[in-house]
Amino acid sequence: MSMASGGGFESGVPTGCATRARRRAPRGLLAAASASAALVLVPLLVIVAQALQAGLGRAVTLLWRPLVGELLLNTLLIVGATTCLCAVLGTMAAWFVERTDLPGRRIWSVLLAGPLAVPAFITSYAWISLSPQFQGFVGALLVVTSSYYPLVLLPVAASLRGLDPALEETARSLGCGPWRCFLRVVLPQLRPSLLGGMLMVALGVLAEFGAFSLLRFRTFTTQIYAQYRTGFNGAGAALLACALLVLCLGCLAAEWKILGTARYDRVDRGVKRFASLYELGRARWPAVALCFAIALLALGMPLGMTAYWLTQHDSAAVSMTGSGLLDLLDTAWASVRLGVAGAALTTVLALPVGFLLVRYPGRYALFLERTVYLSQGLPGIVLALAIVTLAVRVLLPLYQSTLLLVVAYAIMFLPLALVSVRAALVQVQSKLEDAARSLGLRWYEVIWRVLLPLTGPGFAAAAALVFICVVTELTATLLLAPIGTETLATQIWNDTTTLAFAAAAPYAALLVVISLGGSWILTSLFGRSAASKT
Repeated sequence: MSMASGGGFESGVPTGCATRARRRAPRGLLAAASASAALVLVPLLVIVAQALQAGLGRAVTLLWRPLVGELLLNTLLIVGATTCLCAVLGTMAAWFVERTDLPGRRIWSVLLAGPLAVPAFITSYAWISLSPQFQGFVGALLVVTSSYYPLVLLPVAASLRGLDPALEETARSLGCGPWRCFLRVVLPQLRPSLLGGMLMVALGVLAEFGAFSLLRFRTFTTQIYAQYRTGFNGAGAALLACALLVLCLGCLAAEWKILGTARYDRVDRGVKRFASLYELGRARWPAVALCFAIALLALGMPLGMTAYWLTQHDSAAVSMTGSGLLDLLDTAWASVRLGVAGAALTTVLALPVGFLLVRYPGRYALFLERTVYLSQGLPGIVLALAIVTLAVRVLLPLYQSTLLLVVAYAIMFLPLALVSVRAALVQVQSKLEDAARSLGLRWYEVIWRVLLPLTGPGFAAAAALVFICVVTELTATLLLAPIGTETLATQIWNDTTTLAFAAAAPYAALLVVISLGGSWILTSLFGRSAASKT
């Protein structure tokens, strides 16, 4: 493993790209990939244009208010505190699971990553139904930290598994203790995964709406939604959305600046060797207690409170919008139907961009990739607001239609699908496609008989990942769903805001079951995909 200060960070461009770069991409592929990327830019341009219409004087008046200062302070405090706590918790948990002789490491690895399948607003529902005292900053910090720390745990654990133990062994042979070895040798090598996880946490907290709304903690997202619902204040909401976008771009720029141009690629490609485990000694059972406490707060609490409210049949079970079995089934079917449609459209849109990146790499392909990743920093509330504005002014027949909602899902989750699609395509040698063409197969026959059998599990994993995100999505669904359409997420939000906690419990339980089922399918598909490549 090497860390040189010069050169560029590992780009992930496959070997032989220089040869493939000389091939010209088909025009149809270029057009399809460009259309997918352009879809991401549309809502961004709409919000900026709407904010510019307010004029400089009105913009200053709207933004230079104590309310905006309070929102900015709240947002910065919760983002900074959550990101730091998640970095510490995620790294510590990954270290215990991957590099120590912690009893039951496999079980803890599943339990500690489990909160990723439970949406943050479900966790906030559990805490706020336990006691109203969890409203405010402390409750918000507890909820979002317990919901988002797996975003650090998973990449850091993966990096720990891939580290070459030779550097650690050399440092320890020179007299470095465990702590000094971790701080001076291991931690610098974890920097890309740690910063990547922290970036995901920061962007997630910036875009979080449901958890903060239930906990009565005001941030930019809650205020944007309030302004939209109370008076459809387009200029004010657009200006707040622009301020939120600036914070998101600031996070992206900070991560890029800190990561810099250092290299972390492995120079020695010899046989992989696993590091020896550290013995915890007397710290073994305190470490078990710490992991138990994290799992109890992050996973046991939302599941336990949901189970408790399922047994309650008092006034908290009265819902304003119905709570019968048929309502539950209709709502679940709406969530699944939207999830399938969103997953299908998003995967289809990611295919041309991924294929262009892998088979015809170049500056234009890289530009399209970066454009797609812009939506990663586009909060759902901002995207939904832009699409509402666009629909009202230009696409009125599509306003509050299922098609527009599915397109919004596709824009939001296109980066997630692109990562999985690209990873699947990279593993397929282009020589197989060339051989198939030389044998007389047409392009669609090559796709059907060669490409899909090899990349199918990877594409299905991309669709499963998007499906989970769509089923648990709340903000865009609240603003864009057709009238009369309720999903599990929106029904939980409606019941919880009216203190009908028991009425929300069946919807929360079903949402967690669907999310965990999707996570299991995703894990199975990734495992099958990886196994097929070995």
